[in-house]
Amino acid sequence: MRDKFNRTIDYMRISITDRCNLRCVYCMPSDGLRLIEHKKILSYEEILRIIRIASGLGVRKIRLTGGEPLSRKDVTNLTSSIKKIPGIEDLSITTNGILLEKYAARLIESGVDRVNVSLDSLRPERYREITRGGDINVVLRGIEAARKSGLLPIKINMIPIKGLNGDEIVDFAKITLNSDYHVRFIEFMPFGSRGFWSADKYISRDEIKSIVSTLGPLTPVRVRKNGPSKYFRLKDAQGVIGFISAITHHFCEECNRLRLTSSGKLKPCLFSETEIDLKPALRGGAPDDEIERLLRLAIEIKPERHNMSDSSDLNVFQAMSQIGG
Repeated sequence: MRDKFNRTIDYMRISITDRCNLRCVYCMPSDGLRLIEHKKILSYEEILRIIRIASGLGVRKIRLTGGEPLSRKDVTNLTSSIKKIPGIEDLSITTNGILLEKYAARLIESGVDRVNVSLDSLRPERYREITRGGDINVVLRGIEAARKSGLLPIKINMIPIKGLNGDEIVDFAKITLNSDYHVRFIEFMPFGSRGFWSADKYISRDEIKSIVSTLGPLTPVRVRKNGPSKYFRLKDAQGVIGFISAITHHFCEECNRLRLTSSGKLKPCLFSETEIDLKPALRGGAPDDEIERLLRLAIEIKPERHNMSDSSDLNVFQAMSQIGG
């Protein structure tokens, strides 16, 4: 289905939980967040119903997010059911990797095509500090298990932040020299802990790219299903490097997605507070036609672009664990 700006909307990102087994400093305050009551979280049956209706409107790609999606009970039952829905061609998951070693084989068996792993430091002690207790070795074993299981290509997402991990940009880029991973640098966005975000911690795509270029020239490459990331390859590297710049080089003109929060709110734009609550219709006995109408409405009101052009004057939005990372 196309929106009023002639963009094809064929991708839905679905948060299946607001729970997370890490407490990353930029994502949530040290005392955590007030969790949504379990009864207010969409059931798997409700999620599947939404996907079936969305598929009828042309949605072909689903990504499960959280919180930490692998922390929700029986997640592979959900993924198996999603992949059986007619029209769904691509199913992926964004994970912090803590449970990936346990689930990798089951994910591929249940129809998941690949995983993105959020990883913000390669240094064990720093990783522990950023995540407030995480063990990087567990994540690295999970990534290796995913590789062996065939969840490819594996994409590693890193958010460079001044004063936190900005000095590891080169180390992350070097990963691609001897492995076929996609290492993606994502601009720090104003989500999560209100006490942590500040413009002086922000590193722009151009700055990140300049730092990576100290390793040598970057050659643009075309990667299948590019999405918002612009990819490059270092000379003789096995993997590729991507840059996702939602603020300085936004990709609104190519945006093909809707987001569904774990509590049933449909968001046409990540950076907008506009949302449509599907839960009253889902739990009020509404027919599929009404759910379809609400999905169409979300596509109809999807803005042409967000209103953020730089990092100097950004409001802090709700935590990504609540929206869906």
